[in-house]
Amino acid sequence: MSEFPQLRMRRLRRTEGLRSLLQETRLVPAQLIQPFFVCPGTGVERPIKAMPGQAQRSIDRVVAAAEEMVARGIQWTILFGIPEKKDALGSGAYSPKGIIQEAMRELKRRLPRLGIIGDVCLCEFTDHGHCGAIDKGGAVLNDPTLELLGKVAVSLAEAGADIVAPSAMMDGQVGAIRRALDATGFAETPILSYAAKFASAFYGPFREAAESAPSFGDRQAYQMPCPNAREALREIELDLGEGADCIMVKPALAYLDIIRAARERFAAPIVAFNVSGEYALVKAAAQAGFVDEGRIVREMLLGMRRAGADAIITYFALDYAAKVASW
Repeated sequence: MSEFPQLRMRRLRRTEGLRSLLQETRLVPAQLIQPFFVCPGTGVERPIKAMPGQAQRSIDRVVAAAEEMVARGIQWTILFGIPEKKDALGSGAYSPKGIIQEAMRELKRRLPRLGIIGDVCLCEFTDHGHCGAIDKGGAVLNDPTLELLGKVAVSLAEAGADIVAPSAMMDGQVGAIRRALDATGFAETPILSYAAKFASAFYGPFREAAESAPSFGDRQAYQMPCPNAREALREIELDLGEGADCIMVKPALAYLDIIRAARERFAAPIVAFNVSGEYALVKAAAQAGFVDEGRIVREMLLGMRRAGADAIITYFALDYAAKVASW
């Protein structure tokens, strides 16, 4: 093989045209999923202090933001809800009149081609903030929670969810949800499993946004230990075996190795979740003038794609779509 001076790698980096022509990894708005936080009321757009640029929105304001999103080429959203009332079993998560169900129906009425992912969990709807039913000592009960998660998934599918995404990290949750969907006429509804969801400090701002912080303890007894890569791959394998159609790695930035390992081992589609803490860190640094926000966001999201993610859930989706030419 020729070496320098015959071989000059910089020849193909010399102009913007060459760099664009030969770019190996691309990211377009259609590969991004924009989350929204839905709250009761009308005309509500309540800024989230920990996540500049994001807000708790009433259904009408979510619809308006989704219309802008679709116009810019983003085709999918995932919804998180702030209910008026919470209880021990998170009944608002599976009520036909729940905040998410109402939002889905209105979005489908106004934007019938919009893809909607329904998050299947209970933490936003329980008065204790944990992702399942608890016993008198505060331990999260795995098997009783499975029945509740099945009810959530069916309720979301009935409301118009195109995909359901279990995030509670209960053992057997994918199989339980698949059986519940199949038994109620939703055999064609795909499951996107939060298969490798780590017990991460990067979730902090989300808990403010969704008002879902646990009232006691933490979630380390069911979310994954951050140091464990082999365990993450085992979780993914188990979820695929139970019927998951796609899998997710959450968070993304500190777990690019998990995305890459999953890409090399499994053929299933992979979604990365660029979570609230990752978003907040960039926003804070950009507001302080320490970094160029656009370049940082582009580099992060391309890194997730390069690691093997087919799609990315990110709070930067709308900004990226609006500014893709300059970023």
